[in-house]
Amino acid sequence: MKQIDEEKLESDLGYRFQYLVEFIGITENDVQAIHAAAEAVAPLVPSLVDAVYDQLFRYDCTKRHFVPRQYGYEGQTPESLETLTLDHEMIQFRKQHLGRYLEALVTRPYDEKMVQYLDLVGKIHTPKAGSPALDVPLVQMNALMGFVSTALINAILGLNLERATEVKTLLAFNKLLWVQNDLINRHYCV
Repeated sequence: MKQIDEEKLESDLGYRFQYLVEFIGITENDVQAIHAAAEAVAPLVPSLVDAVYDQLFRYDCTKRHFVPRQYGYEGQTPESLETLTLDHEMIQFRKQHLGRYLEALVTRPYDEKMVQYLDLVGKIHTPKAGSPALDVPLVQMNALMGFVSTALINAILGLNLERATEVKTLLAFNKLLWVQNDLINRHYCV
């Protein structure tokens, strides 16, 4: 039986990531499957981003998080929840961030820098990083991850890949998104 330092899981990001990767069973073949999907998934990123924001704008509890100034954004902020539209400059700014995130998932190596980036994705949705005014409740982050997971699955299923490649790609993304979900959730457990 392998011994795990549970305190270190909470304090050492690299240790936590390695534990998750090992426990979930992410292999080099999974990373290769994710990277192999890059060429096919990249053209779908704009429509995936639009689908995510369409969904976020369907609910006041998720849309409201786009009214305060977003970290790194320097333009005009929306006047109110009611006046905020999908074509607002700040939403376009946020869409670019989501697009870069999705592209990073399929192109970047899963090294220490990428692990830190995946962790920051969770942290930046809390007052612990980015904008102190941004505090997205965990239920909304989990709902978002569920939606993103389903959108990615549908996108992959729509690629008409050879069945073995399709299964391998779906399993690899599923494992990766579970790791991402943990790296989001850890910033809510204090």
